[in-house]
Amino acid sequence: MTSNSSRNEPLLVRGLLILVALTYLGLFLGAPLVTVFAEAWAKGPEIYFKALGQADSLAAVRLTLITAAIAVPVNLVFGLCASWAIAKFEFRGKSLLMTLIDLPFSVSPVISGLVFVLLFGLQGWFGPFLAEHGIKLIFAVPGIVLATIFVTFPFIARELIPLMQEQGREEEEAALMLGASGWQCFWHITLPNAKWGLMYGVLLCNARAMGEFGAVSVVSGHIRGLTNTMPLHVEILYNEYNFVAAFAVATLLAALALVTLVAKSLLEWRYAAELNSVKRA
Repeated sequence: MTSNSSRNEPLLVRGLLILVALTYLGLFLGAPLVTVFAEAWAKGPEIYFKALGQADSLAAVRLTLITAAIAVPVNLVFGLCASWAIAKFEFRGKSLLMTLIDLPFSVSPVISGLVFVLLFGLQGWFGPFLAEHGIKLIFAVPGIVLATIFVTFPFIARELIPLMQEQGREEEEAALMLGASGWQCFWHITLPNAKWGLMYGVLLCNARAMGEFGAVSVVSGHIRGLTNTMPLHVEILYNEYNFVAAFAVATLLAALALVTLVAKSLLEWRYAAELNSVKRA
């Protein structure tokens, strides 16, 4: 009913709504992207690639990739376990677990980074113990990884939980009655049914891990060539008025955002096509 009524809206109304949406996207998405790439290439390709080839820039890219390569698999395992437990089982503390999963969404990344400093810094609760055993978390790569994991761990779980809840438990229960083990149910039924939601969650998790600024900024110490990720390196270059280098590194993050959008659209299209084929069958 709603769909038919929306199609019957006057052409002028639909045109105005589309124009407003396109104008909004142009101002707040298109214009910043064009500005980033234009400023990065303002002095020619030679300066652009020279800025990207600097040792500090390469170190920032390397650290960003390492952080994402650790954080995403950790959150993948957590997201699968948490969503499977919440969607398929009943247990005491289930609502508390769901609340804790949403915690990074309600806490500022800067505050979460500050919490890690208060816990693991030299003056923190566990700081003296860590220093005594030669373990350095804050102002080092492990602290950056921990902060990134904390900020990004809801993404995969939050994509999978509603999907698994909607699918129900009938297929797993039938498989168990036929003699399948819990692992076989998970591997051959639960995981294939959730594969598109899983890939979508991994995509979002990876994009946030590479673009995280607030929490990483607090725990990194801003040590050039050692603890600066790409967003932090862009800030330092911009504050030093090295605009071409700053925008050059920013183009990598912008390209990541564009790739993420394209991959997101492809996943949504593929998932919708699969659902339609199932319905027709």
